[in-house]
Amino acid sequence: MAVAYAIMLILLAQSLSSSAIRESEFGCYESIISFGDSLADTGNVLLLSPPDKKPHGGLPPYGRTFFHRPTGRFSDGRLVIDFIAQRLGLPFLPPYIGGANVADFSKGVNFAVVGATALDFEFYEKLGFHNSDTNVSLGTQLDWYKRFLSTIPDGSKKYLERSLVVVGEIGGNDYNHPLEQGATYEVIKSFVPPVVEYIGSTIQELIKLGVKTMLVPGNLPIGCLPVYLTQFKKSSTVKDYDPKTGCLNWLNEFARYHNKLLEKELNRIQELHPQVDIIYADYYNAAMRFYLSPDEFGFDKKGILRACCGAGGPYNFNASAECGFSTATCCDDPSLFASWDGIHFTEAAYRVIAESLFDGTYTTPQMTSIICPSISRHSHVYEY
Repeated sequence: MAVAYAIMLILLAQSLSSSAIRESEFGCYESIISFGDSLADTGNVLLLSPPDKKPHGGLPPYGRTFFHRPTGRFSDGRLVIDFIAQRLGLPFLPPYIGGANVADFSKGVNFAVVGATALDFEFYEKLGFHNSDTNVSLGTQLDWYKRFLSTIPDGSKKYLERSLVVVGEIGGNDYNHPLEQGATYEVIKSFVPPVVEYIGSTIQELIKLGVKTMLVPGNLPIGCLPVYLTQFKKSSTVKDYDPKTGCLNWLNEFARYHNKLLEKELNRIQELHPQVDIIYADYYNAAMRFYLSPDEFGFDKKGILRACCGAGGPYNFNASAECGFSTATCCDDPSLFASWDGIHFTEAAYRVIAESLFDGTYTTPQMTSIICPSISRHSHVYEY
């Protein structure tokens, strides 16, 4: 009898231990709050658009890989924010625009909008650069966020303490829109300090509102995107390209400049607020891995710089016949491509980036030391 009782205690202890591990992995946060642009938008731009004028992300073949329908995400499937949610055992983030009441956002809310900039819409309009995607900026999203907090009946303090807040990626469109409209390198470089400063001021505002943990991604290697490889093909010479990847050096150098200033700003804010955890996500180097070694990540080496969905040309990108238009065609297997539509990544590429964050190698400080430490570098993204 004593032996049987002892065995029962051992089994109970093992069960409790197992439950504790599961709770630690999938109960670290009760919700996720997201700000950003098309790299994180899960449907806001679709809901903001007139039914007869859907954005590309609301048209086939967007969404074909995972959701099997367009959801407003600018990819063939899931985004980094989706993989983060799955990894933490949370549902996909609903777009803020589609929520009818606060209960819809009990597990998370997404304020990100395709085309959004960090600086205000009016700032670029005055300079002659038009944003045809949206007039939503990071400031707009912050206003939505404050409005959302005011609807929480029991106060926002507890909600925010148990929430992971992802600020970005944001700022890329502050350079993309002007670049596409002919802005010079010197002009877009002049935008970087005010863009980073505004991101920093937004982060400090979020801290004042009660946020305790933030993940802040940097910019991607935009010199590897088919949209720019196509746009600057005629004006580029051999020396403008990285011989290892075929990417445009000056654009990647620009992305690194933005990221350097962003990291510096985050370090400054962290010193001012040691009670808050601010994690920098190095999207740039996480993505560069598959440009340097496509085969290692299952991508087609010959097509690593080509878009899966497009209308021909050396990089399969044509600005007048983008993915979603009837004149564009889609590849058979998006998982072999890093670029989905020439501007945004495939689900396969986003998965690589997301997994690198939980691996800890491409976050500062290591994400696993702050967010769900029990998730090992060998664990897989949670699947529903």
